[in-house]
Amino acid sequence: MSFPLLQTIDSPADLRRLPRAQLKQLADELRAYVLESVSKTGGHLGSNLGTVELTVALHYVFNTPEDRLVWDVGHQTYPHKVLTGRRDRMPGLRQLGGISGFPRRDESEYDTFGTGHSSTSISAAHGMAMAAKIKGEDRKAVAIIGDGAMTAGMAFEALNNAGVAHGGLMGDVLVILNDNDMSISPPVGALNKYLARLMSGSFYAAAREGAKSVLKNTPLYEFARRFEEHTKGMVVPGTIFEEFGFNYVGPIDGHDLDSLIPTLENLRDRGGPQFLHVVTKKGAGYKLAEADPVKYHAASGKFDPAVGFVKSATPAKPTFTQIFGEWLCDMAEQDPRLVGITPAMREGSGMVEFHKRFPTRYHDVGIAEQHSVTFAAGLACEGLKPVVAIYSTFLQRAYDQLVHDVALQNLDVLFALDRAGLVGADGATHAGNYDIAFTRCIPLMSVLTPADENECRQALYTGYQHVGPVTVRYPRGAGVGTAIEKDMQAWPWGKGEIRRESGKAQGRAGAPRIAILAFGTVLYPALQAAEQLDATVANMRFVKPLDVDLVRQLAESHDAFVTVEEGCIMGGAGSAVMEALQAMGLNLPVLQLGLPDQFVEHGDPAKLMAQCGLDAAGIAQSILQRFGARPELLRPAANE
Repeated sequence: MSFPLLQTIDSPADLRRLPRAQLKQLADELRAYVLESVSKTGGHLGSNLGTVELTVALHYVFNTPEDRLVWDVGHQTYPHKVLTGRRDRMPGLRQLGGISGFPRRDESEYDTFGTGHSSTSISAAHGMAMAAKIKGEDRKAVAIIGDGAMTAGMAFEALNNAGVAHGGLMGDVLVILNDNDMSISPPVGALNKYLARLMSGSFYAAAREGAKSVLKNTPLYEFARRFEEHTKGMVVPGTIFEEFGFNYVGPIDGHDLDSLIPTLENLRDRGGPQFLHVVTKKGAGYKLAEADPVKYHAASGKFDPAVGFVKSATPAKPTFTQIFGEWLCDMAEQDPRLVGITPAMREGSGMVEFHKRFPTRYHDVGIAEQHSVTFAAGLACEGLKPVVAIYSTFLQRAYDQLVHDVALQNLDVLFALDRAGLVGADGATHAGNYDIAFTRCIPLMSVLTPADENECRQALYTGYQHVGPVTVRYPRGAGVGTAIEKDMQAWPWGKGEIRRESGKAQGRAGAPRIAILAFGTVLYPALQAAEQLDATVANMRFVKPLDVDLVRQLAESHDAFVTVEEGCIMGGAGSAVMEALQAMGLNLPVLQLGLPDQFVEHGDPAKLMAQCGLDAAGIAQSILQRFGARPELLRPAANE
């Protein structure tokens, strides 16, 4: 497929030199290019197809990068990346060494703010707008936020702050609400286009301000203000944003360049806080994505655009997310107290079937992680048993609630932490690297780390039976393919198991007897490494409460410990083992293996694990380097 006009655009400056009549062709080529690119690399699809015209209009009207564009979440920025000099780098999207699937400040000057989590754009854009005022610079700041992200409290905190003057200064910030949860209804037509242009134009603004000056300090002023707001409210749903101090315009068709561009030009030329409501369609221009926006939200890999997503002929191994979803339904059948909660991740957390079967016990609270945790606490106070299905990286946003509202009151809440550890192509913003460290330091909190699919099911059951706050962490994707036991058996609380015994008791001169303590799915590469080194391997299962009896037993019969975890080393499970040894007065060398003290880039998960030294070869090599075992004593690897 050729893209004759798009190929001439290497920067927004090139775009702004085009006649307006050519912008429709450019948008069509841009949409086709995004679809072709994602079909080869995977990535977010529907949301990017929905922002093509909006992206073209923004870069055409605003003087980027001098004017700042801040994209919320950032999974709708592929068109933005293409127009800002990264068109030829799209074949490496989300791949190791390639460009990110989200905005990154170190990737382009056009990426003014790094994002990955939602609802940060208005706060950041307001900060940039106020910085311009403080520094005496004439530039605009634009926040583009989706209707889903507007459900988060942080967005409204930012609106509340941005709509008022600070020390006499008012930032020139434009908030664009990209509403793609509704179809373009009849009101978004000729009348609404006219109203949008009228309310964003200079005549309306001058008349409005003139009336203010005439009526100010008279009894009619407050009446006129309220009449204006409520008159607007009869034709547009913007009264709430007016109450925050914004001038509301819209809704308008976000795919109509003839409506978008003049409206944006009018709002660009106005000062102070402005709010534009645009309506777009996820997957716009690609019929398969328009028909099923949930399915086509993201592509996990390559696909044929003419055919769409097709299921593999070979049945895939069940993912940990699927294991959780099945367990949740089974547990709900047994216990009517169970309530499932998700902060806007029904599909991602595997709760679709639970929602169908138990609709009154399913709660999607929107992108409101803080609320989800405290809501669960309230349910627990009344004797129910809430299960919060939340990505590890998203639980970071509710840390205060985790400490104060759940743990401090020792409430009976189970947290199912999906995407624990590295997440591959989504990169550092979505990686769950820190939950072991930030949960195990909380009093009364228990932390379980199942090693495979069946252990995940049993760990969830074990955690559910415990009274008090519990986290069960599991990674993205599938495990080793362990058979799933339908019957659920609770583990002995706080107890691990030995999965492999070293034969070094028989004597191997010069080689220390090593015990590898594995937490989670890294058990399996640890077992492979142990075959080479003839090491003992313990499947610890619990980070907290740690199995101190097993730690003591292994310490008394081995010369050194190696701890392995798919989480940050500092404050992680390895640190828990060292603390236990110190408390027992045992002096034993410990090698801690885990994720490094840096943000791990996006890329293929297996390659990333190897880079971090958490595959079998990396574990064996680290042990050799630290403890000096002789290479000639190594056994062949199990997979050789």
